[in-house]
Amino acid sequence: MNWFKNAICYRFEPAEDFTEEHLERVLLEKPFVPCGRHEVSRSGWTSPTGPLSESPVFSSNGYILISYLVEEKILPTSVIRDEMDERIRVIEENEARKVYRKERQQMKDDITLELLPRAFTRRHRTRALLMPQQGWILVDVGSFKRAEDLLSALREALGSLIVRPLEVNQAPSSVMTEWLQDKRPIPSVIEVEDESELRDLSAEGGVIRVKGQDLFSDEIRAHLDNGMQITRLAFNWEEQIRLVLHADMSLHRLKLTDQFREQMDNDSPEDELAYFDAQLTQMGLEFSRFVPALVEAFGGEPVR
Repeated sequence: MNWFKNAICYRFEPAEDFTEEHLERVLLEKPFVPCGRHEVSRSGWTSPTGPLSESPVFSSNGYILISYLVEEKILPTSVIRDEMDERIRVIEENEARKVYRKERQQMKDDITLELLPRAFTRRHRTRALLMPQQGWILVDVGSFKRAEDLLSALREALGSLIVRPLEVNQAPSSVMTEWLQDKRPIPSVIEVEDESELRDLSAEGGVIRVKGQDLFSDEIRAHLDNGMQITRLAFNWEEQIRLVLHADMSLHRLKLTDQFREQMDNDSPEDELAYFDAQLTQMGLEFSRFVPALVEAFGGEPVR
């Protein structure tokens, strides 16, 4: 099993009757089915384990993995426009008349239907890790839009879903900026690496992207002292997970350190399904420790 490459975190309040069995039952009612000949897109739930299981739910030690698949037909507007322009030209030349708006719209619809069966398809698979005991849902995407698409589909399947994006008490940009200015101690479990984005929050809106440089240098500090803010910062946590944290608390380019990956591989079972199970448990355990530690680094969550 591949670990998440990105993560958008949501607080999750499971319903009183929430169970893995109920979740599996409702997701089985909305399976992924490929697009028909004249359909633009289709979506549904699919097995997170690929060929290892047909179930749309895989769980291990209370951690639940689900997978949402979207298929879209790729039909560029330029292709439709070119075909439409050619047909209009033929009509105007052969029939000596103008083609007006209503006829143009009907022609566009007809061309789209004709071309859809021949269009290429593109698929987007989105995974989510549900941690009902800890009260979190993590979605493996870098875009809030795609995360919300999955959550909307999950809400539709379950009937209700109480979630909210992760919130913290202290603005991440301000905290990360103060880390690099030595105005605030960096948590001992966090080691800042060599990549960041600095942004001017004034009307000018300048951006500086830094990679492969010492972020505690005089040059970086001068930019920060002049009012720029850190909006992205690369660091590793407990020498186990590397990532780039954005100011909206989304996690990007998650990657296990070589040392941690080697340790996990040495402890992994040979059986493929057992390996998947062990990986899910390990990922759930790490996120169960990492996300609260990250929240604490930014002043905790607002009291509700």
